[in-house]
Amino acid sequence: MIKFIIKGILRDKSKSIIPIAVISVGVMVTVMMSGFLEGIFSDVINQNAKLDTGHVKIMTKPYAENKEQLPNDLALLEISELIDSLNLNYPDLIWTPRIKFGGIMDVPDASGNTKSQGPGMGLAMSIQSKESGELQRLQLKKSLNKGRLPERSGEIILSDDYATKLNISPGEKITFFGTTMEGSMVFQSFEMTGTVRFGSPLMDKGTFIIDISDAQNMLDMENGTGELLGYFKDNRYDDQKALIISENFNTKFNESKDEYAPMMLTLKDQNGLRESLDMGDAFSGIFIFIFILAMSLVLWNTGLIGGLRRYNEFGIRLALGESKNNVFKLLLIEASVIGTIGSIIGTILGVIFCYYLQEVGIDISEDTANSTIIMPSVMRAYVTPNLFFIGFIPGLFSMLFGTALAGRGIYKRETARLFKELEV
Repeated sequence: MIKFIIKGILRDKSKSIIPIAVISVGVMVTVMMSGFLEGIFSDVINQNAKLDTGHVKIMTKPYAENKEQLPNDLALLEISELIDSLNLNYPDLIWTPRIKFGGIMDVPDASGNTKSQGPGMGLAMSIQSKESGELQRLQLKKSLNKGRLPERSGEIILSDDYATKLNISPGEKITFFGTTMEGSMVFQSFEMTGTVRFGSPLMDKGTFIIDISDAQNMLDMENGTGELLGYFKDNRYDDQKALIISENFNTKFNESKDEYAPMMLTLKDQNGLRESLDMGDAFSGIFIFIFILAMSLVLWNTGLIGGLRRYNEFGIRLALGESKNNVFKLLLIEASVIGTIGSIIGTILGVIFCYYLQEVGIDISEDTANSTIIMPSVMRAYVTPNLFFIGFIPGLFSMLFGTALAGRGIYKRETARLFKELEV
């Protein structure tokens, strides 16, 4: 029967070209937008996790309340013991300390006078430890633009835009002016070994990176850190798992009288990500629903026009004794075949567009130059397994729904009137 229907569709293209074209375009747009939204949300999650939030983050309660001010005087202390305890209780996570701090970077000339200077944001991490995985996590080797990465104490790397602003090249000296954890002034010289591009306008503006041991010594934070980040060992964020871990950890300190007791936040509970990402998921579902509804209305009209053109065909089949239920059933089977063909074509085209956007992307660096949100400068789509079937939902459902609405006219035909029409 399916073979017979396919032959009918191929031989009478007038009843299938328009529906297939409508479905193909609708499915293509649905697949392309689903892949694009998936890419944007995944990149936002990955970018925030790598550069700021981790999959989970531990801070002291007062630090968390004032984290925009980078209050290192409220930092975590005795982190070696805390990390040992976390490794024992949560073996699925890798823990790495980071310190964020601000200050003035001064570049001296050959005479020792100031050649240039400007404010910068420091990021201290375990870049000299292979076990921490920070080099791979932030892809610093891949992001390196000039020079090399720090290999020993007293070396520093700058974001490429920041280095250009300060007019400094690899191998030159640079001095940091800031305050320690206790509020004392600190002046520390470093050798600038290279520059990197983070791919985030916020980070590329004025960020420099040093090893965490240098930061701890410079800021009087021995065995301390501002933030302790945890990453799942498979490098994939699992919100449900992260929520269970954070609730379990926080329960232990809820009744603590220590005002500097640690607390844990998940990725989505930071930077307003939960609201943004949940809204994005809702928008994606609404988008698909609107397309199903729009295509159903178009295909309903197409079905009505096709039904009028095939009015005599249905009449003859009913007059020959074929039941109305059978005619309607075959009409739905025919619609399923047309919907499947259109969905396959639309899915192929949509995946091709997604692959192009995955490899090339859309550069939005100019539009996000003044953004205070950590997000990638290039928006990309992701080709994921669900793209190969998600288009069949609107493709098949809209065709079947439209055909079912248009096919109701079959049950309104009267046999006596059919014979009268056939006599004419």
